[in-house]
Amino acid sequence: MVNLDFKACTMPVGIVRVLEVVFTCITFSLAASVRHTTDAFWTWCMFTWCFCFSLTVLILFFEFTTLNSKLPVSWEDFTCAFAMLATLMILAASIIYPVNYTCSHCQKQIGTSVCSCLAFLLYAIEVGLTRARPGEISGFLSTIPGLLKVLEAFVACIIFICLDSNQYTQYPGLQWCVAVYCICFIFALLIILFTIGRLLALFPAPFDKVLTFVNVLAVLMYITAVVIWPLYSFKNNPRPNICNTFYNCQWNKLVVISFMTCVNQIAYIVDTVYSMRLVFFVSRT
Repeated sequence: MVNLDFKACTMPVGIVRVLEVVFTCITFSLAASVRHTTDAFWTWCMFTWCFCFSLTVLILFFEFTTLNSKLPVSWEDFTCAFAMLATLMILAASIIYPVNYTCSHCQKQIGTSVCSCLAFLLYAIEVGLTRARPGEISGFLSTIPGLLKVLEAFVACIIFICLDSNQYTQYPGLQWCVAVYCICFIFALLIILFTIGRLLALFPAPFDKVLTFVNVLAVLMYITAVVIWPLYSFKNNPRPNICNTFYNCQWNKLVVISFMTCVNQIAYIVDTVYSMRLVFFVSRT
């Protein structure tokens, strides 16, 4: 039997989600009314706004009808992980869209950019509202290490989007970097999926120790990628003069990959510090 829970839309987090639905709907509607193109970055932005809109509506529906309590998943982990993912996706769209498609006389494009930025702020607020506080019993993905896992997976996806097979097949060192990105992404994704699916009990060792081992391994692997990727990517490869826009310049994408590699290196270091604190200090206490 379905019971309606009006608090799902009247609590602070519910109000924020309703506003997210409104602004993401306005954003993709404005963008679609201006132009239709097969450009990869325009498609990414449209997918981001539509995906976040659809999933937020679904979350509101499940919580309003209390069907979320009947799902065989960790609902708290799922909603918090989605809020973090949506924040990162819309942040990227809010940067990519105005840089590539907005001009001083394009009113609809400016409106799209503004609404996208407001949607980003709303999802960031939701992350703050759903994040577990110190001493609070909550799901793993609503804690800082859990949110960092979502960040690490998202950054890896940005790296994969910018990768081109012609960029890394020339040097074994670059192929190693791609292997680092893939291996660490798979580990992060598995932890996220196991957490949402309530399958952490299947780990053959204590989860906190597995997490610490994975993070330390990722830090060591990313240290090599931080050094090797720019070393070989920009070796005898100066910036071409034709790189007047981002999306038609492979050299710019090499820069993005280098930057995102550093971002993930920092994220894994912070994640390692938190996981070691969990193992060596909190668990002993």
